[in-house]
Amino acid sequence: MNGTATPLLQERASASQRVTLVGAVVNLLLSALKLVVGVMASSAALVADGIHSLSDLASDALVWFAARHAGEEPDEEHPYGHGRFETAATLGLGILLGLVALGIVWDAVERVAAGAYPTPGVLAVWAAAVSILAKEALYWYTIVVARRVRSRMLEANAWHHRSDAISSIVVLLGILGAMAGWPYLDAVAAVVVGAMVAKIGWDLGWEAMQELVDSALDPEQVSIARRAILSVDGVRSIHMLRTRRHGHQASADVHVQVDPRLSVSEGHMISIAVEERLKEAVETINDVTVHVDPENDEQAPPCTDLPLRGEVLQLLRQRWPDDLPEDREVVLHYLSGRIEIDLELPVVDCQPEQAEQLRQRLQGALGEDPRFGVVRLKYRTSAPL
Repeated sequence: MNGTATPLLQERASASQRVTLVGAVVNLLLSALKLVVGVMASSAALVADGIHSLSDLASDALVWFAARHAGEEPDEEHPYGHGRFETAATLGLGILLGLVALGIVWDAVERVAAGAYPTPGVLAVWAAAVSILAKEALYWYTIVVARRVRSRMLEANAWHHRSDAISSIVVLLGILGAMAGWPYLDAVAAVVVGAMVAKIGWDLGWEAMQELVDSALDPEQVSIARRAILSVDGVRSIHMLRTRRHGHQASADVHVQVDPRLSVSEGHMISIAVEERLKEAVETINDVTVHVDPENDEQAPPCTDLPLRGEVLQLLRQRWPDDLPEDREVVLHYLSGRIEIDLELPVVDCQPEQAEQLRQRLQGALGEDPRFGVVRLKYRTSAPL
């Protein structure tokens, strides 16, 4: 693994940074406009909206930083990729918005408690109108790019722009109401803006927190994944499927049950097919771990304490000193908490009843050892290649 990004990731990171840079410039201009005009025109709501836009600059910086790092390929320090940079940035953005909302509401409540209701000037109307148009344009620009590169972080930022446009509409109505003879409406509009900012911060923070605690994909996507896995030839059942999100992508690990006597290579081929089918079915899944099981190990007796091949062969040589020729193959099946043995021998000139007597002798030599199950004999006509 290295830090060189693929063309797709490079395009995604480049688009995210470009959109964020445009948003930052617009937010800088809008925050300056609304703060200056808000102070000059005595509009608490417009000043609150200006602080809101100023906070957007910090959020744009977080998004730009995350987009830059999330576009990198997995490396030794981040073997699962850098998608969680997006998640961390989204969580930070949610916390920041919550703090900004608290400040806006606190200031507005203090104004209402003090009875300070200055009437805004007409310049505040024009500043709010410009903010509405600029923020709505930013929303459409950002959402189009977000959907093209499939970035949940950019999509969240797009809706943040839309919420800014809505908050500016509230500010405009509050200013117009104050100018029409209801001076307290400007402060009320500031409280409404603060509440809207708090709601956005909560939604973003909660979603990011769910991702950080490894919440699964939504039930519909999990259902699609399950159907895709079961459609693979050779998969008998699924007894565990886990998914988790990291940024704009997701990973999955699954236990699939197959015929217990398949070859290792066929079981591996089935796992490759499961991985490919799953990635095709659920576009966001880019990392799949497939565990192939010969039986449902959640229900069958465990095989954890059984000896491995080296120890088993040594034991068989001790118990079958005259019946274990060198030219043989021993296949072990670990099933239901016991070891079943398939012993493949060269063809011999013997009758079926003689072969059965040999099998019974081998089976009996294992005695009452509870670790071993059935012994099966197989004969071949030539030596293995």
